[in-house]
Amino acid sequence: MTSRWIGFLLVGVVLGLMGEARADKPKLNVLHIVSDDLCARLGCYGDPMVKSPNIDRLAARGVKFDRAYCQFPLCNPSRASFMTGLRPDTTKVYENRTQFRENVPDAVSLPQSFKKAGYSVARVGKLYHYGVPSQIGTDGLDDPASWEKVVNPKGRDVDDFTMIERIQLAPGDTRTTTVKATALTELGGRLSWLAQDGTDEEQTDGKGAASAVGMLETCAKGGKPFYLAVGFYRPHTPYVAPKPWFAMYPPDGIKLPAIPANLAELFPAPALSGQKKEELGMDDDLRRRAIQAYSAATSFMDAQTGKLLAALDRLKLTDKTVVVFHSDHGYHLGEKNLWQKMSIFEESARVPLIISVPGNKANGTTCLKPVELVSLHKTLADVCGIAADKKTEGHSLRPLVENPKAEWNHAAFSQVTRGANVATVVTPEQKKRKAKAKPIMGRSVRNERWRYTEWDEGRAGVELYDHNDDPQEMKNLASRPEHKELVARLREQLRIGGNPATVK
Repeated sequence: MTSRWIGFLLVGVVLGLMGEARADKPKLNVLHIVSDDLCARLGCYGDPMVKSPNIDRLAARGVKFDRAYCQFPLCNPSRASFMTGLRPDTTKVYENRTQFRENVPDAVSLPQSFKKAGYSVARVGKLYHYGVPSQIGTDGLDDPASWEKVVNPKGRDVDDFTMIERIQLAPGDTRTTTVKATALTELGGRLSWLAQDGTDEEQTDGKGAASAVGMLETCAKGGKPFYLAVGFYRPHTPYVAPKPWFAMYPPDGIKLPAIPANLAELFPAPALSGQKKEELGMDDDLRRRAIQAYSAATSFMDAQTGKLLAALDRLKLTDKTVVVFHSDHGYHLGEKNLWQKMSIFEESARVPLIISVPGNKANGTTCLKPVELVSLHKTLADVCGIAADKKTEGHSLRPLVENPKAEWNHAAFSQVTRGANVATVVTPEQKKRKAKAKPIMGRSVRNERWRYTEWDEGRAGVELYDHNDDPQEMKNLASRPEHKELVARLREQLRIGGNPATVK
């Protein structure tokens, strides 16, 4: 009996010491970097043209998610979703006007979870929604409850807006030309660009990077762990960057996407309703200039990201800091005659996502499982050993961060709104419905192989794409008899969105 009690006592002492060791272990910091309107056209994602050496370097020391998706391809709904860990149907944010707390006042944001865990929390630049460029330098639709400190940088890219070229239809013509902007409000939703004089440091994102480096230097001296969120504004239109970045992309070397002559016959009307007349009127030279400018802005943003990573190295914070990099949504650059966002095709719904955790054995690998931005809240909390709010949605990606080939029975869900005038009108019943129509919702589910999309619960169109054979999503298989059972299963999965995927 005596030896048994001694054994119990020794076990208790060992467990107590292990608990103290865990309690004394320093908490990991978090550097959360968000790019604005960045599609997965980066070197580390296989793009043969775009130069992104710093993001590529981060991918080499982290896990790159090849099939990551936003929940809504528009700035405000997407940011409200991934910053709270709540889906758009929970936040009820479907446009760029509503601050999420109007609908979910008690939501606990990602930075709030870290603040509750004893972290210093701060942001630089655009994390929640800002109108770009008109609200740069302001708080926009920020959430004051999320932060202890904020910095709203503003550079010469805003001050020199009258030098920016924007596209417009020529008067009385269907051809598009460019004119100089006369007001900031002319630039927000239009393709526009400027190869600017001056240095990176004079740009809004250059100033933001400098502020973020200063915060990292302060954090390196402090005793508390930190969650620092840095939101870059590029490559969001207007695509502004110093001239050397434009010189990296000669227009005559830019390849344009192929557009079939029967494009409109291939897809339901809502899928292509994001096409704009002024974008359709661009000739090939103008299209190449737009892609040149977007690529230049991307490489410029990559360089600012590099400044943050270099600061982590210099300050000896790299081995203590989780780094996550992603965009708020993807972006079209002429595919299917679509530009910018607000589609749920792959180019617009898919985002770059890299998560680098110090000491992770899986660093330098790629994950092919479908994941969602809404899951970032749970993921970062889980990786750092803190609690996320019980209402937080999505699924922690920690198992995939630690093993990208781990079993994963979850799909990715995206949605987008459309106006009432996009549904094809054929029958008298449809004409009557259109007269009473309200805006409709498009919803899409993506698993490892398939994308399935419904418009207005299928009444305005259905799409099915096999990514094993058709990664550009040009062959809609939804009406094929051989896929009838698959469509039925995917439709059911879409109805219960967010629950475990069972369709392969």
